[in-house]
Formats: sequence, structure tokens, C-alpha cells
Amino acid sequence: MVVGLGYVGLPLALAMLGSGRHVVGLDRPQVVERLGSGSSHVDDVSDEQVTLALSGAFTVTSDEACVSRADTVVVCVPTPLSQAGAPDLGAIESVGRMLGEHLTAGTLVVLESTTYPGTTEELFLPLLEAGGLKVGTDLNLAFSPERVDPGNKTYGIQNTPKVVGGVTEQCTKRAVDFYAGFIDTVVPARGTREAEMAKLLENTYRHINIALVNEMARFSHELGIDLWNVIECAKTKPFGFQAFYPGPGVGGHCIPIDPNYLSHTVQTRLRYPFRFVELAQEINSSMPGYLARRIQDRLNDEGKAVRGSVVLLLGVTYKADIADERESPAVPLAVKLLAMGADVRFHDPYVSRWNAAEHSEDEHVLIGEDDMRSAAEQADAVVLLQSHAAYLDGALDGLRLLDTRGVLAGDGVERL
Repeated sequence: MVVGLGYVGLPLALAMLGSGRHVVGLDRPQVVERLGSGSSHVDDVSDEQVTLALSGAFTVTSDEACVSRADTVVVCVPTPLSQAGAPDLGAIESVGRMLGEHLTAGTLVVLESTTYPGTTEELFLPLLEAGGLKVGTDLNLAFSPERVDPGNKTYGIQNTPKVVGGVTEQCTKRAVDFYAGFIDTVVPARGTREAEMAKLLENTYRHINIALVNEMARFSHELGIDLWNVIECAKTKPFGFQAFYPGPGVGGHCIPIDPNYLSHTVQTRLRYPFRFVELAQEINSSMPGYLARRIQDRLNDEGKAVRGSVVLLLGVTYKADIADERESPAVPLAVKLLAMGADVRFHDPYVSRWNAAEHSEDEHVLIGEDDMRSAAEQADAVVLLQSHAAYLDGALDGLRLLDTRGVLAGDGVERL
């Protein structure tokens, strides 16, 4: 069974069906009701896939008693950051207590929720054992970091290698055998901490390199250097270089959040800062403010003030060609522009209603523009934030705009 049917849990549950298993998905009543009606809330899973799965060996429920009938339980609950910037493991704790009450001997439990090293054994394990069963004797427990990449048409659950680390060797073996039933490559880690750390290393690596090119974008603009061309030249080197690209900020659940788990762990346990992560966070989180100033400069060049000017944002999701808005840098950019007095509007083929002031004290809900071309022609400033396919192949030809993704060309295009 899978606990938590979100962007990780739902695709994982459907992938398990391919191994001939009966799969039960446990989630909140509202999620269960929506899935039960055949409606998917996840980009990579269609309504048709949900309906087909429910007509077969897939069941969704909010009844926690189903745990006692499971031989394997995979936990995929969210792990956001708290308002103070520390890891919020409330969902993991809640599920751990619930499982401790319902687990039966012989069950394999795997935690997939991203977290800091030590969580599985120091926090989650005691909660499971509170019911009287012991890990390593009565239960098997492992950690396996999720590697879901929403919208990726090449790599999915089956062909993305799966890292697994158990509390004991037997726990690792049991988890490896389970995932090998529906995933092509399973990679055993030395233990749970190594598996937990692997996920954080992957995303911290990306976070730091994105920060590098974001900072380079700033001084390259001042120096009159086309950084996008620089990157294209550098990536011709067949070894020792991987291309990263600047943008309006970082979004999604992984890049803006996961490295902070590692920074938090180093700070609280070792009492010194993880300076690379903290600097990367500072640079990446400042990009929306930098972009707002670039928009202000464009308007100034045309003799216009930001206050009262119509600024059209194209693409408010965190990633191209998906509807996922989690931690999108479009929000802090909109907050900056609204504070400057701009009339902020948006268009996105995947979003019709958008809160442009999410996470701030006041909501600012906007309804998307129906006619993108008309809205762009009437705006004082147009900003491409996301490279949705609908914006490419000539859709924006002839428009004056600021391109934060480096995908457009033309006399009226200014790149970040």
C-alpha cells in the first residue's frame, strides 16, 4: 500500500500495479473522493489511467485499518519547510504514529518522503515500534528517496534507478526485492542515512550550480556578455562540464526546499553553517527581486513608471508544460511588482486561476488572460517566465518582452 497519493505516491502506486500486486492508496477523504470519481490531480497521471486502475487492482481509501492487511507500506507524504525555515516533519510523525497502531508482524515499511539524514532511524523507527513490534525482528524498515520528475517524458518510475537503504542488511534486501518487481535498476545503499543523504546531494548539486549561473547572469548583463551563448559554447566540451541555465528563481518541491534540510542538519548537529547551500539560497531567492528591477529598467527606458503599468507574466508554473505551481518563482516576482504598484496580469495554458501573493498576508487572486497575444500587445511589459510549448514556435514573434528562459530570439527580445 501507498500512504500519500500526491505527485510521488500516485505514480508510484500505479507503477506497482504492473508487478501484479493489489495496491491500496491511503489519503485524506477529499483526495480519495476525487480519485474515486476518476479525476487525477497529478500532471503525470491522466484521468483515464486512474479510472483504468480503479477498475482493476487499485483501491483508494481513507480508512487507516487497511494498514493491518498490507505486506508492504510505502510512505510518500509531504515534508515542507516551516515558517522558520526548519524541516516540517509533522506529516511523517503523524503517519509513523498511525502505522505503529496498525502494523502487523512481517511488514516492510519504506519511507520515501525527502528529509534530513537520521530521520528514518531516529524519528520514524521509534514511532513504528511504539506498537510493540521491533524493526529488524518483526518489521523491515528502509528509506528510498523519490526521484519523480514531473513532466519528464523520458524517465519515469520504472526506468529511473532506485536507491534503497535499510536499517539492517535484511531490511535492505527486502526493500530491494520489493522495488525490483517493477523498477529496472535498484541500487542498495549502505544504510538509511546514506540513502537520505543521496537525495539531498542530488538536489544541492543542482541548487548550487543554478545559483552560479544566476549570479553570472547578473554581471554578464552589466558587462554586455551574452551568457546564454557562453553556456552553449562551454557545453561543447565533451568532458568536465554540465550545462545549467539561469532563470527567474527556483521552484518545485525539491530545489528550493531539499538543500535546506541538509543545511539545517549541519547547523543543528554540528553548530556551523553549510555555507555553499546558504549562499546558493541567498542568490536564488533574490532572483525575483532582481528580475523586478530589470522590468523596472525596461519601463524606465520607455519613459514609464512601474506604478500603473500593466505587466503580463507568461507562465506561472515552476516547470514547463505542467500545471504544478509549487514554490514557483512567479509568486515572489508578482509580490515585488504589486508592491511597486504594477498592474500584474498573467497567462498560462495550464493555470486559469492564480494567487499571485501566495504565502503572503494578503491574497491577490488573478484570473488568467484568455487571449495571450492580445493581452501581450496591450501590456506595458511582457515577461516570459516559463517556456511552455504554447509560447514557442513563433507564438510570441514580434512581441517586445523579457525572456528569462533564453528560448526566444528577435529584435524585441531581451534575455535575462
